[in-house]
Amino acid sequence: MLTVDFQRFPVEPGDRVLDMGCGAGRHAFELYRRGAHVVAFDQDADELAGVDTMFGAMRLEGEVPAGATAETVRGDALDLPFPDDHFDAIVASEVLEHIPDDMRAMRELLRVLRPGGKLAVTVPSWLPERVCWALSEDYHTAPGGHVRIYTRAELEAKLKSVGFRVGGHHHAHGLHAPYWWIKCAVGVNNDDHPLAKAYHQVLVWDIMKRPLATRLAERVLNPLIGKSVVVYFAKPPGAKSGGSAPTEETADAV
Repeated sequence: MLTVDFQRFPVEPGDRVLDMGCGAGRHAFELYRRGAHVVAFDQDADELAGVDTMFGAMRLEGEVPAGATAETVRGDALDLPFPDDHFDAIVASEVLEHIPDDMRAMRELLRVLRPGGKLAVTVPSWLPERVCWALSEDYHTAPGGHVRIYTRAELEAKLKSVGFRVGGHHHAHGLHAPYWWIKCAVGVNNDDHPLAKAYHQVLVWDIMKRPLATRLAERVLNPLIGKSVVVYFAKPPGAKSGGSAPTEETADAV
């Protein structure tokens, strides 16, 4: 289940792409299928082990183009172990809301992205997330959980302040917000509750079958209650890797 729209965020074979905070690897796998040189980056060693296993399985099954590469790297988003201007594109999906010092992480993203490169950021949408916080304290107080709720304006303003140029945006996963509201109402760890279990089965069926009816429903629901907001950014060609904001002349040239 992808959150980033790769029609709006095209990745070419041979591009160096970082999936920062890759989790279970859903975007990293898609990037690999598209022929990129992928780095799946996370703090969680267990998650990375699973991602690395899947990379190997994809190679064995012939799912990736010749020349594509993929690796996993463990580390800290506040101190990315990569040189300046290294990546052509970066995906940071559902990760910034977990990081207390999000501005430092944003400056690191700018540093390792080449001038002219692009960034896709996804975070939980304000309204669905606010409902989850209201329904369940456990949802946002668990170790490693969400430490803030972004508005899109705040997210864009923060990334602009470190030097990124803002592109377009959209919402995703409108069918998933009610599932999380149910989970928060009955207990976020209560996967066996009949209502939560039934809705989860519907979501799995939708992901596997992708019927027209639910695609149309999600298209209607996404702008209203889409679980995630996706914003696209670019590093201006003249931006400094140290995180300085672009000059007015540079910004006007983009």
